Amino acid sequence: MKSEKISELTTARLSVYLRCLNTLHEAGIKTISSQALAEQFNLNSAQIRKDLGYFGEFGVRGVGYYVDDLRDHITKILGLDSPHRVGIVGAGRLGTALANYNGFERSNFTVAALFDNDSQKIGKRIGDSRILVHDAEKIAEVIRAEAIDVMVIAVPAKAAQKVLNQLMSAGIKAVLNFAPVSLNSRRGVKVKTVDLTTSLESLSYFLASPSSSAVTRARRDARDKEVSQKEQRI
Repeated sequence: MKSEKISELTTARLSVYLRCLNTLHEAGIKTISSQALAEQFNLNSAQIRKDLGYFGEFGVRGVGYYVDDLRDHITKILGLDSPHRVGIVGAGRLGTALANYNGFERSNFTVAALFDNDSQKIGKRIGDSRILVHDAEKIAEVIRAEAIDVMVIAVPAKAAQKVLNQLMSAGIKAVLNFAPVSLNSRRGVKVKTVDLTTSLESLSYFLASPSSSAVTRARRDARDKEVSQKEQRI
């Protein structure tokens, strides 16, 4: 693997490639070229080759990629060859919805515990997996007992930093934050924030702005008009 730092965009694309390869594996496809992979899943073949090139040489000239081999390589690169146990802080609607999501297990993530400070929720079990809601004051204790290595923050913004501080004190180094606020983490702790409101506002901007096609059409019409005027002068 190259020594240069790998960007988050690259690792995010690796996750997309892995999902595509899983689909090919389920369909019984043994080999595929970067071009065919790009065409089938609306990707960029040059980008695929560049991203994979950071981690080694995986393609075979005249053959392309062996689907199962590349699938295994990317699984190891992303650290998904080992199981991860997840804890969720906040047993409200979002937290319980995440706990009930079945897609995590396909990527080797298992939700092991929920946490809340509401006495009405503590002690209850959530979903088909019957995940126990623990007292938020016992976060560190449960993290150790359940061997949790990834935590999700699904609490109001005003409480998120305090929760993160608790998680860092408990030794957690990977946190997915759904609270709509920027959090301060110490070195060696990775916090990834998913802000649904910001994403929706970005879509709103797209809807409120002239479409690129409309702008292109206006430029083309202006150019055609200019050409027509020149022809009339000749």
